[in-house]
Amino acid sequence: MSGSRNAKVGLDALLTPESSVLLLIDHQPYQFANLHSHEPTMIVNNVIGLAKLAKAFGVPTLLTTVLEERGGYLIKGLQDVFPEQKPINRTFINTWEDRRVVEAVEKTGRKKLIIAALWTEICLAMPVIHALGEGYDVYIVTDASGGVTAEAHDMAVRRMVQAGAVPITWMAVGGEWQRDWAREKTVAGMADLLGQHGGATGVVTAWEWQLLGLHQAK
Repeated sequence: MSGSRNAKVGLDALLTPESSVLLLIDHQPYQFANLHSHEPTMIVNNVIGLAKLAKAFGVPTLLTTVLEERGGYLIKGLQDVFPEQKPINRTFINTWEDRRVVEAVEKTGRKKLIIAALWTEICLAMPVIHALGEGYDVYIVTDASGGVTAEAHDMAVRRMVQAGAVPITWMAVGGEWQRDWAREKTVAGMADLLGQHGGATGVVTAWEWQLLGLHQAK
């Protein structure tokens, strides 16, 4: 039996706040204008929820845009999560070819790279495949990303999975970061975020809190 590491199985395959770094790519007006794989407001909700989770769990987060003078600034709700951070504005379509982005990720010293982007088939697929080749464990947040068609999104996800990426949804990321409800430091923030962005899950969470005599963070 081989003793080589398998990044896809075992406890170490699950995300922790300490091992993760989040990269959010091109959630800009131009990209949303031709988003047809998902209802656009769902992607807005999910990527903002993901960003807030990262902030609540202290996960380093990097924001980036492409040609923002033409494609528009980062959507306000996302920029508002990190008001002090100016997104890296690129000309490269493949974010991983911009050394500023790579060096910012390298500086964290973390190898579990979580990425969401618009569009899936271009601005997500390119850096994911590139970063996988450089030894990163890459997790693609499929419901905080979207493509110009459902087929484009689906084919890109299949291609990235074949290359070794792990598909995951934004609330699953939060579940892996939380991992244990005994970690009380982040419970209230997690519940609050689910209430804001979790749809029916947020409603059910609020109900559970009520039954337990607890209250969500205000």
